[in-house]
Amino acid sequence: MTLLGTFKGNPRNDLGWLNSAGRPDPEAVFHRANLPRVGLDDVAAAASGVMCSVALYLQDGDLISNLTFVSGATAGATLTNQFAALYSGAGALLSQSADRTSEAWAADTAKTFGLGTTQRITKSGIYYAGLSVAAATVPTLVGSVGAKPFLTGEGNLSQTSGSGLTATAPATIATPAYKRHVPLVIAT
Repeated sequence: MTLLGTFKGNPRNDLGWLNSAGRPDPEAVFHRANLPRVGLDDVAAAASGVMCSVALYLQDGDLISNLTFVSGATAGATLTNQFAALYSGAGALLSQSADRTSEAWAADTAKTFGLGTTQRITKSGIYYAGLSVAAATVPTLVGSVGAKPFLTGEGNLSQTSGSGLTATAPATIATPAYKRHVPLVIAT
């Protein structure tokens, strides 16, 4: 048994796609992303007032202040509430953004949600970035599709939870339901 258990490969090569922040460019902005920037398309967000949360790998020491989601080809219309939130791997709320209420969200536009409290990550692992939009038309998001977990211990890459959400993120991700569409999220 090694430090990496029975894994014999090079973790840098195997998990490199998770670390989009490790660019050699000295002017690169620190960020973590759940998906690479290639092979993405429009994906459905969640229904109005339902939270979609996506798995996001964060490392010990990361300082997370913002969550950014990118709208797809469909803009939001008649928006009433919109917030993002960061959750622990166990689904406990760590911090949420302010409610962006009726602020417009055009097609093909990145929207950055500042967390109410900056989070210093103290344990590397999977966290969840949540987004809830209440609107007559919820914008589509840039993202991909993911397979339903089938191995013991595997988690959802994307999931929905809650209903009738407005300005406040739930304290926990309660009763998450698998979601095939996986939106891109960028944590900075």
